[in-house]
Amino acid sequence: MSGVNDFTIKIANVNGSGSASANGLLAKAIFRMGVPVSAKNIFPSNIQGLPTWYVIRVNQAGYTGWAGRTDFLVAMNPQSMNRDIAELESGSFVLYDSARPLSAELPEGVRPLAVPLTDITVDVFPDVKTRLMMKNISYVGAAAAFLNIDSSVIETLLREIYSRKPKLIDSNYRAVRLAYEWVRENYPGGLPLRVEPAAANEGCIMIDGNTASALGCLYAGATFAAWYPLTPSTSVAETFTRLCERFRRDPESGDNLYCIVQAEDEIAAIGMVVGAGWNGARAFTPTSGPGISLMSEFLGLAYYAEIPAVVFDVQRTGPSTGLPTRTQQGDFLTAAYASHGDTKHILLFPGHPGECFSMAVESFDLAERFQTPVIVLTDLDIGMNDWMVKKFEWDDNYVPDRGKVVKREHLRKLEDAGGTFHRYIDADGDGICARSLPGSHPAGAYFTRGTGHNPQGTYSEDGGDYKENVARLLRKFEGAKSAVPPPEIIASGSSLGIIAAGGADAAVKEALDLLNSSGLSLDYMRIRAFPFGCEVEEFLKSHDWIAVVDQNRDAQLRSLLLLETRVTKDKLRSVHSNDGYPVSAAHVAAQITELLPMRITA
Repeated sequence: MSGVNDFTIKIANVNGSGSASANGLLAKAIFRMGVPVSAKNIFPSNIQGLPTWYVIRVNQAGYTGWAGRTDFLVAMNPQSMNRDIAELESGSFVLYDSARPLSAELPEGVRPLAVPLTDITVDVFPDVKTRLMMKNISYVGAAAAFLNIDSSVIETLLREIYSRKPKLIDSNYRAVRLAYEWVRENYPGGLPLRVEPAAANEGCIMIDGNTASALGCLYAGATFAAWYPLTPSTSVAETFTRLCERFRRDPESGDNLYCIVQAEDEIAAIGMVVGAGWNGARAFTPTSGPGISLMSEFLGLAYYAEIPAVVFDVQRTGPSTGLPTRTQQGDFLTAAYASHGDTKHILLFPGHPGECFSMAVESFDLAERFQTPVIVLTDLDIGMNDWMVKKFEWDDNYVPDRGKVVKREHLRKLEDAGGTFHRYIDADGDGICARSLPGSHPAGAYFTRGTGHNPQGTYSEDGGDYKENVARLLRKFEGAKSAVPPPEIIASGSSLGIIAAGGADAAVKEALDLLNSSGLSLDYMRIRAFPFGCEVEEFLKSHDWIAVVDQNRDAQLRSLLLLETRVTKDKLRSVHSNDGYPVSAAHVAAQITELLPMRITA
C-alpha cells in the first residue's frame, strides 16, 4: 500500500440510517476523479438497527477484490466501534464524531481524527430529524477533506441525484461543505492517504451485477418475467420492470409489449416462465438458493419436455435462510443437477457485472438453441455491489438464436403432403429436435408432457423409449460444450495451476500477482460455463497440481470437476472461503502457499 490512490475506507454505521446514499457519494466521487475504485456493502438482513459496513477500495492498479484490511475507518456506530477499531493495524486512521468519544483503546500506531459532526449540524439544522440525516452526510465532507477528494465532484453528484429535489441539494451539500471546511482548517497537514486525480478509468463505468443482468435481458429480447421477492435477486426484476416501462412499449399505442408477474412463490414463478417459454417468449426468473430448491421440479419438467427457460441465481449464504445478505457460491451442485433423476443443466458463471450483461444475452440464445433451462449463477457480491467494469459493447446487428423452430410455411407444406410433425424426432443426430410454436399452424400441434414419451411425443412408459430419450438429452448436453463460453486461461508455462469461477476471479488474479512477486508462478483458468469443454480437460491434464478456489465449505466447484471430468482426485486441492464475505487475494495466496509444501514433499 502506497497511500496515494491505494487504500481502503470502511464506513461503519447503522442499517436504516440513510447512510447508503452517503457512502455511495464517496465511491462515485473517487471514480469521477479517474481513480479505480470498488465498493462493497455489508449489511444485515433486518430492516434497521443493526451494524452495517460500506467498504471502498481505492487501487490505482485496478484491483477490485475484497482487500481484507482497513486503512481509513469512519466510526459512526457505537455498537460496532470496539470491534471495528480492534481490527485496525498500525498506520491506519479513525474518523469519528468528537461528541461521542471513542470507547475503545486504539491499537498502537492508529491515529484518531476527531471531528465535531454533531456540533456542526446542530448549529445549522435545528430540526432533530433533519439534523440526524445531515450528520450522516457530513462525514462524507470530513472524509473527503482528509483524503483529498474533490468537493466539487461531490456537489455535482448531489445535483445529479437530487435533480428533482433542489432543496435536498442545498441542505446536503451544506452539511458536506461545513465538515469539509472544518477539517481543512483544523487538520491543515493532510494525510499520507489521499486521492490524486488520474485517468485510469477511461472507458469504464460503475454498475452492479443485478442492473447489468436486467439490462442484458432487455437487449436479449426478453418479454416475460415472473419472480418472487428474494434477497439478493429482487433488484433484477425491479430493474427489468423499470427498463420495460421505458423501452418495451408500443411507440404509437403506448401498449405494453411485455408481461411481468410477481408470483405468489418461486414455484409459481418458474411455472409461469416455463409456460411462457413453451409459448415462444424469451422468459426468465431471478432467484437465489432457496428459490432454486423450490423450482427444481419445474426445472426437471423444462429439461425433460425441452422448453427454454432462463434463471438468474444470485447466490447467498445458506443453508435454509442462512445469511441472506451475505455472499457465497453455494449453489453450484444444486443448480447443475436441479430436479431428480438424470438431469443436467447448462450453467453460466459471470465474473463481474460486464459478464452479467453479456451472459444474460447468451443465456437466452443457449436456452432456445438447446431447448432447455439455463441457469446464470452470480452472487450477492457481484449482484448488489458496485463494480468498475468496461463500458458494455453491443452489436446492433445481433439476431437472437431461436434454435430449431419449424416455420408456418414448412408446417403448411407438411400438411399438404399428408405428413405429420413429431416433436421429439432427432433428425440431425445432435440431440436437438425441432419445435413448433403454439398458434403457428394446426399441423404443428403437439402435447407437451413431463411423463414418459416416445420420439413422436406420445405417452409411453416403455423402458426402451425412456432410455432412448434421456440418452438423446445427454447427447444434446454434450453438444453444448462447444457452444457455452470457453474458460479464460492465463498461462505462464507452470506445472502448477489455479481454477476458480464467478466472483472469485478478482481475488485470484490479484493473488497470482502476489504469488508471482514471491517467486511462485502458477497458471490460471477461470471457468465460465458448465458443461466443461475440451479446454477444461486440457488444463486439468497438463498441470501436476491444481488449487481450486471455492467460496463455500464443501468445495462444490472441485466436486463438479471430479464428477464431470477425467481428473484424478489427488491432483485437485481446495482453497476455501465461506464466511459470507468475498474472498480476498491475501486469503487465496496464503492458503495456496500453505498447501504447496504438502505436494512438494509428497
